[in-house]
Amino acid sequence: MNPIKLLIVSPSQGAYGGIEAFVMAVAAAVRQEPDFEVRVVFKKTKHFAKQANLKQMLQGESVDFCERADKDLAAAIRWADIVHLQNASPDVVLLTKLFRKHLVLTIHNYMSREWNAHRLLWRLSARFADARWYNSQFVWDTWEGETKRTGSRKVATTSKLPEGWTPPEERAGFAFIGRWIANKGIDTLVDAYAMAELDREKWPLVLMGDGPLRSLIDYAIHRRGLSGIRVLGFVDAETKAHQMKNARWVVVPPNTREDFGLTAIEARHLGVPCIITRDGGLPEAGGKQALICEPADPVGLARLLEDASRMSEAEYAERARRTRDELATELEPIEFYSRAYRRIIRGKPVEGAR
Repeated sequence: MNPIKLLIVSPSQGAYGGIEAFVMAVAAAVRQEPDFEVRVVFKKTKHFAKQANLKQMLQGESVDFCERADKDLAAAIRWADIVHLQNASPDVVLLTKLFRKHLVLTIHNYMSREWNAHRLLWRLSARFADARWYNSQFVWDTWEGETKRTGSRKVATTSKLPEGWTPPEERAGFAFIGRWIANKGIDTLVDAYAMAELDREKWPLVLMGDGPLRSLIDYAIHRRGLSGIRVLGFVDAETKAHQMKNARWVVVPPNTREDFGLTAIEARHLGVPCIITRDGGLPEAGGKQALICEPADPVGLARLLEDASRMSEAEYAERARRTRDELATELEPIEFYSRAYRRIIRGKPVEGAR
């Protein structure tokens, strides 16, 4: 029996982020299935620049890079039986339909209310998929409103989640991991930490990641003479997991309609509750045990840091347990994808998604 040929296509700006992590996790899981053959293609976006973190995280992985609608992309789609596209890129949708291949979409990004030809084309492209899986209810609602299409549903994206558990009483402080860009809220977090009335030795803040704001954040920390902050920069998966599981709280403070929030999912899988902003789909990712403030509000965030520091050991331990237990009921197992591909190839509806 011939294997099912799966092609996973994803846009890439050249940095390692949530979409790249999701793609590689799905590819790794499906490659374990004996009836699949898997290829991964990253399609370069307009301002693509391959960064060191992407090279590091993809080291040893079998992936290809292509340009928009080029011959390599066309050849890969022609090879496939089913294409799993990340977001509804019209060129990939057109080629997939031209070669009469099955198409499924994971939609990661919300759809703006602004109407123009570009957005109209993307909305139209999404209609041609056999299945549309939105990573959050927030994103789904922006694409389809109150009337949902057949074949559409929410399937929260995940990645190769970090493993481990540190007893709550052995954890300390706060941790941030993400790209150092304006919409991720790292500047708001540093402002909030400076304002908060905390014992900074007992409540340190670990900053992980890198990006355009690095020099500005370094300068702000130095100028204010802030103690308690450790800047680790870009870290590998092992270091990231170690720092997250040993923090009492992971802080995820974006301010521009975050589509979902993979960092919050990773933290909860380790049993670490989150401090988040009420931003886009992030409350879904952060779960019921998260502490929430408004986006771009350093005063409100500082108040949450103080609330977290004053929480009793008993309440904190209960939140830690619940945030991990509740997450298990919210995520599809990674095996969902191989099962779904098989059903689509056979012309059957996909079952099992929440």
